[in-house]
Amino acid sequence: MKIYIGTDHAGFELKEELKIFLENRGCDVEDKGAFEFNAADDYPDFIYPVVKAVAEDLVRDLDSRGIVIGGSGQGEAIVANKVKGIRAAVVYDEYSAKMSREHNDANILSLGTRTLSIGEAKDLVTLWLETPFSNEERHKRRIDKIKAIENDNL
Repeated sequence: MKIYIGTDHAGFELKEELKIFLENRGCDVEDKGAFEFNAADDYPDFIYPVVKAVAEDLVRDLDSRGIVIGGSGQGEAIVANKVKGIRAAVVYDEYSAKMSREHNDANILSLGTRTLSIGEAKDLVTLWLETPFSNEERHKRRIDKIKAIENDNL
């Protein structure tokens, strides 16, 4: 599976650890930055390229996901959810990781480095990647409603 990953300064160390972790799991990882630690950088500059790549793959019917990282993961998810076709979820425990995939078919995982250890983040990434969308009718119906909102957005 293709995984795009990106962060600002807050998640730089975790991103570097997760790249190695994901590659060792056999994932095709594409780093969208930051490529060096810069305490003054801004997360939208690195999150948007991740999200754009996943959205472009969706249009081409390619299987990819994104992982975005910040201090809390909240701002990163906000940026991600501005893009049509993207369903980003801030994940902070096993339940949120599982439900974001099983019920919401999230294609972007947003992590906060100030709330998770590297080990916890790796465990959540594993669970998120291994949890399939349930394909239950009620969840498909709700996702279709989200898509309708995207298409009606001003």
